[in-house]
Amino acid sequence: MNWYLAVLKNYAGFSGRARRKEYWMFTLINFVISLVLTIIGSAIGAEFISYIYSVAVIIPALAVAVRRLHDTGRSGWWLLIALVPLVGAIVLIVFLASEGKPETNEHGVNPKLSAQAI
Repeated sequence: MNWYLAVLKNYAGFSGRARRKEYWMFTLINFVISLVLTIIGSAIGAEFISYIYSVAVIIPALAVAVRRLHDTGRSGWWLLIALVPLVGAIVLIVFLASEGKPETNEHGVNPKLSAQAI
């Protein structure tokens, strides 16, 4: 849950780098919360609850994805590859799941090294 809250605290932080663990834990918790809200919303006849949540987390989700791409040495604009039918989403998932660059790049120091120093 700390990974999820850390992303929300850095709500619109598009600069820097994000570890794989930070990105995928946020994505997992975000998916579970969306699923629970959809089920609850359907049960009580208020489907708009999950829509409100989705709108609230769209900016942090984009920000952590951009930071994740920065960790792999790519620009955040690579998110747009998901718009390419069929293969775009697959390529983006491969990029997001790739190991980050161990050295410092133009987006900052390796987040694994800075996390170990703490």
